[in-house]
Amino acid sequence: MPNADTTRPSRLASIWLGIKQTLGLACVLVLFALIGLICVDVVARYVFNRPVAGAYELTELMLATLIFLALPLTTQAREHIEVELLEGVRNRAFRSFSALAATAATALVFVTIAYQIWHHALRLQRYGQVTDSLEIPLYLIGFLGAASCLLSALVLFVPRRTPSSQDRQRD
Repeated sequence: MPNADTTRPSRLASIWLGIKQTLGLACVLVLFALIGLICVDVVARYVFNRPVAGAYELTELMLATLIFLALPLTTQAREHIEVELLEGVRNRAFRSFSALAATAATALVFVTIAYQIWHHALRLQRYGQVTDSLEIPLYLIGFLGAASCLLSALVLFVPRRTPSSQDRQRD
């Protein structure tokens, strides 16, 4: 009988699972809202000749929101485009080192982008920058983008769970 400590996920893994589920649900909700908005706008525009006011702005904001919400999920799943320049190297230690260096470099890029977006969002907030017709504050998307990039940098170091033999037997 396995020890309870080996079957229970770590605290970090449990926290990430909650964040992952929340982000996934948020992505689904934003995507359905985007689909609904576009459908209503198309019908209103071509059937009733009355498009939804601000639909273009809302579409832009929802697309940006969707991308930023999905970024940490994509990062943790390691589903970004990768170029393996050293594929032919057979030395296991070198491959491990290069994978760690690539992860650290990616995290550094995400942190740098988060820092830049955060400061840009602060400027947008200070100047009161809003969208043209609906006057939605743009800094909100900036703060979401900065948080998303920072979370993406952090999840690079969350170990991915590999299916155990018990999980495979249950399936």
